[in-house]
Amino acid sequence: MGIFDSVKSMLGGSGGSSGGRIDIQKRFTLERTAFTGTMAKFVVAKDHAHGGRLVGIKILDPEKVELFESRFRHLKKPSEGEIALKMHHPNVVETYEIGVSTKGDPILIMEFVAGPSMQNIIVQKQEHHVAGKRLMLIRSMCEALKYVHNQGYIHRDICPRNFILLPESTDVKLIDFGLTLPATPPFMVPGNRTGTPLYMSPEIVRRRPTDKRVDLFSLGVTFYCLIAFCHPWQGDVVSGRAALHHDTSPPKPLADVCPNVDPSLARGVMQLMQPKVEERTPTIEHFIQRIAKVESAYKDGAPSPQLG
Repeated sequence: MGIFDSVKSMLGGSGGSSGGRIDIQKRFTLERTAFTGTMAKFVVAKDHAHGGRLVGIKILDPEKVELFESRFRHLKKPSEGEIALKMHHPNVVETYEIGVSTKGDPILIMEFVAGPSMQNIIVQKQEHHVAGKRLMLIRSMCEALKYVHNQGYIHRDICPRNFILLPESTDVKLIDFGLTLPATPPFMVPGNRTGTPLYMSPEIVRRRPTDKRVDLFSLGVTFYCLIAFCHPWQGDVVSGRAALHHDTSPPKPLADVCPNVDPSLARGVMQLMQPKVEERTPTIEHFIQRIAKVESAYKDGAPSPQLG
């Protein structure tokens, strides 16, 4: 089922819609374009159908969406909007409404999170955002992924760009379900090589069968970057070819890059990034248990963990 079919039954005539479609110019005051990507652009706006609240509008490229959805035409795949509407968790962005604009573009209307992305923090080495908070941020990111997995989905694009840090907080919000798939056998077959190459698991790169552990690999790379402010694999980190190193060149151990990092946490992050699926941390719950032990050790009087 494509996204156009998915929203037909959800389109209403209120709040600035025209003929069952959402008139963006009529309903919203557009503040700014936050980003423009390959499949969508994201704008910040005031929603006058809901008291002028500040929202984010994700405007999808119909052709790009249809190209991606066509891979699953023989399956009952939920659209990005359908998946996003099901997500209700403090660490996952809330989607309020999905529909089609008067121009024919699929759109998602969601809460606007004002903080920086973890990607910006890492690339710009903004230590002031994460100093003394890394363990709590890691826990928050784990809780977000745990929720998605418990809902029966594989996110498939876990990376720093898709975690937004809430202002003056140690909480994050996971965003972007554009590549998310149900965690069921028909969607785990080889061939769907999509994601962000620098964080992509070897089984996706090599077109092998997948499961929820693809997200764990990506999460491990994200944690490594957050702690060390550098990527596990040095060298070609610009093009998609970088992903080919993920099962051919072992990354430098996190403990060597950051000698002061808690040893148990460093080992846990490295286990998340194991190229062989059978040697990788099996579930997000297993990693959360490790985090809990690290947290408990320091609550019991040990010195505060040094993370980077």
